Amino acid sequence: HVQLVESGGDSVQAGGSLRLSCTTSGFSFSTWCMGWFRESPGKKREALGSIDSEGGITYAESVKGRFTISKDVTTSTLYLDMDPLNPSDTAKYHCAADRRPPQLCNGPLLAKSGFWGQGTQVTVS
Repeated sequence: HVQLVESGGDSVQAGGSLRLSCTTSGFSFSTWCMGWFRESPGKKREALGSIDSEGGITYAESVKGRFTISKDVTTSTLYLDMDPLNPSDTAKYHCAADRRPPQLCNGPLLAKSGFWGQGTQVTVS
């Protein structure tokens, strides 16, 4: 069955950096649409970006230039590099996956369907 497990969350100071990982199993990683989201109390779930099966990447404006999405198909792992971090990035970060073609792989569509991990907490002070 499909599994996604996030890791790498931590408490860091503003200006610092983190790399989040999403290890996956149970599906064809290289052919699925993958993405990152975050949630925090009092705020709507925010789509951060997506990466499609051909390596095409989209980013939300709020993180463009600071966050980088990548994937390693040999280990079926999705990454989110964040630098620099600021206090407004404090949230629980989730990865998501769905069987979507590249033209339908983006954050808003991925948010409506697919599989999700339990999340990893990032706190920036």
